[in-house]
Amino acid sequence: MMKRFILVIIMMISTLGIYSFTSNAVDAKKTSYASYYHDKFNGRKTASGEVFDNSKLTAAHRTLPFGTEIRVTNLNNGKEVIVSINDRGPFHSSRALDMSKAAFDEIGNTDHGTIPVEYEIVD
Repeated sequence: MMKRFILVIIMMISTLGIYSFTSNAVDAKKTSYASYYHDKFNGRKTASGEVFDNSKLTAAHRTLPFGTEIRVTNLNNGKEVIVSINDRGPFHSSRALDMSKAAFDEIGNTDHGTIPVEYEIVD
């Protein structure tokens, strides 16, 4: 009887875990700030092992898997760019993305260090 009860409890926890994982909107839009990489990082290895190139459309995010493509929208002007995650960071609590200079320049002005953005995973 006790084994059956424990088995039922484990199944309920597993079901709730799967439900909470799938109901969490992975592709939900998130808002934050984005910055861009300084040129001194050109040629250095990223956390994914790729060599960083400021002319490619890439970005760093603290938790998204490497290779994930996200659409980043500048909230000031509505311009969008799709970037691929290839590094970890930024390590500043007010920003969610560090973008390559090319990606940042597509949607904003590099004279400004940060811009407010909305981002979502592209299917």
